[in-house]
Amino acid sequence: MVSRIELGDIVVDVVFKDIKNIHLGVYPPDGKVRISAPERMKLDMIRVFAISKLPWIKQQRRKLIEQERETPREYLNRESHYLWGRRYLLRIDYTDDFLGVFLRHSKIVVRVRPGSDRENIRSVLEDWYRETLKEAVKSLLDKWEPILGIKVERFFVQRMKTKWGSCNPAGKSVRLNTELVKKPQDCLEYIVVHEMLHLLEPTHNDRFIGLMDHFMPDWRHRRDELNRLPVRHERWDY
Repeated sequence: MVSRIELGDIVVDVVFKDIKNIHLGVYPPDGKVRISAPERMKLDMIRVFAISKLPWIKQQRRKLIEQERETPREYLNRESHYLWGRRYLLRIDYTDDFLGVFLRHSKIVVRVRPGSDRENIRSVLEDWYRETLKEAVKSLLDKWEPILGIKVERFFVQRMKTKWGSCNPAGKSVRLNTELVKKPQDCLEYIVVHEMLHLLEPTHNDRFIGLMDHFMPDWRHRRDELNRLPVRHERWDY
């Protein structure tokens, strides 16, 4: 069941679910607001909750609307692409030998067979990005699991339209946005630790903030750096 609440010029979509706690989200690209609420919760109570969060909602909407967008990628020679926050120029080599993706100084070299089209090039590059991110995440899990006393049973990297990451406390698993491979590694580490700590505390309550402050005192700086960077150009929905 879906309802709507109007707070001045802000419309909040309310989705009732079989959950225990209320969850608030503001989503790209234009700051749509959605609340997931327990099925038996009264709409008047949800409205009071939304009003109490109105300053935060407005702040998040402003950030999303003002955030820079990348231009669409065309997968052409000398086009800018990014790895760990650093800009590289794309170079496409058509060959039958040593196929794959290679870093050469300031270039990302994609070696594909003659006749490959842009879709082939895009697929090869995205597969390389995905594997590069997986290796980085594995290293971070090895580092942080003994520090946090948490064992992540499974992790996934995938294209995500509205989040940098998510977790499933019951399954002890985390999911990470493939776009993180293009951001500074400090930002990836922040998201990994953030999602790992959600296995201890599922909500963003005072206990969760305290855990973040304890284990990663500079997490706010890392979060702000990530939020300042351009996001992928595409049509977003949720």
